[in-house]
Order: sequence, then C-alpha cells, then structure tokens
Amino acid sequence: MTDGKRTPWVVGVSGASGTPYAAAVLRGLLAAGESVDLVVSRASRLTLLDETGIAFRDAHWREDLAAWLDRGADGKPGTFRDLPLDGVRYWGAGDLAAGPSSGSYPVKGMLIVPASTACVAGVALGLSKDLLQRAASVMLKERRRLVVAVRETPLNGQTLRHLVALDEAGAVVLPASPAFYAGATHIQDLVDFVAGRVLDAAGVPHRLYRRWEGEIGGSRPRG
Repeated sequence: MTDGKRTPWVVGVSGASGTPYAAAVLRGLLAAGESVDLVVSRASRLTLLDETGIAFRDAHWREDLAAWLDRGADGKPGTFRDLPLDGVRYWGAGDLAAGPSSGSYPVKGMLIVPASTACVAGVALGLSKDLLQRAASVMLKERRRLVVAVRETPLNGQTLRHLVALDEAGAVVLPASPAFYAGATHIQDLVDFVAGRVLDAAGVPHRLYRRWEGEIGGSRPRG
C-alpha cells in the first residue's frame, strides 16, 4: 500500500549491457528528491554481476544497491558516497502482484534503463512476462510517461518495428547514444550524458551534463 503522498518513478533495469546508465539515472532521481520503485530483471542480475562484480540479491537489495550506486562507470568503488536510499522501494521481477503491476498504483512514469531488445519486444507485444514488462504495459495503457533507453547495435528490422510500435503507443524511444559536445573527459561523463537525456525525457531536473548553448567549440577546455 502507498501512503497517498509517495508518487515514485518506476525504474526498470533489463538484461542489456549498460548497468552504469541505470546507476546514473538512479543517482539523478535521488539527487532530485524523487522516489523510486526499482525493478531489476533476472537477466540484468547476470549483467550487473559481469559488469560490476555485484550479486544483486532480493534479501539484501538495499546493501547491494548501495554498493552498485557507489561505483563509478569505471568500476571504482567509493566514487559516489552516502547516497540516500530511503526513497527507494524494491519489487522482485517475478512479483506480478506488486504495486506497479496495477494502473491504480500511483506513479509518475517509468524509465527502462538499459532496455534490451528482448525487453523492447516484450513491451511492444504486450507479453507482460515479468513485472518489468507488465509495469511498462501499465504505463502505456494509462497514458503515463514511459522512456525506453534501448542499448543494442546494430538493430535488425524486427527490433526497429518494435521500437516504432512503442513510439506510436506513446513511449519515448531513447537510444543509449552518448554525445561529445558536452566536453566529456571521462567515461562517467559519457554515461551521465545518456542518463541526463533520460531524465530530460522524464522532465526531472539535473546537472549531469553541460547543455548546448549555441557556441561552436564551447566544449573544448580553455587554456
């Protein structure tokens, strides 16, 4: 049950490579004072273990989430410290009775970061095979904001058709494609750019990257 005041963003993490993107989005939401309902798919746990060495466990999710968000995109622990996790609620991917599975559960919208092609297909086809896909289907039927940060290359025709279907259904299709005009000097800068664009699509304020101001060469360091 909710207390009638908490209206979170649902963040779904699928099995595609790109767990640093998810971590940056989560940090951005928490820094903005937003509440988060987190859904981590079974496949994404394998990716998280491979990319960070962290085994995400249902019974110890808060401890594991803290360790995950503490790491920078280069995998170095201690990059981000003392993140407040009081606004995070975790739902198991197999829990189809969870709050986000119902349209009557109040949320602001959903961000799928990263989104695998399997996840894209499941949402586009309305399969609802797990809580992540079901929650995304709820966003579409309730006309709530859904941002799908697809992370795959190259894309075949079938996936492209699924992405068009999501766009036509009202979702924001946002490829995890970093830009370089913001003056990136570190891998974290590239990750934060994508995370910032996800938050832009959600309408959440942040300071994750330097915005374009119409000045050619503005990203180059001045010396």
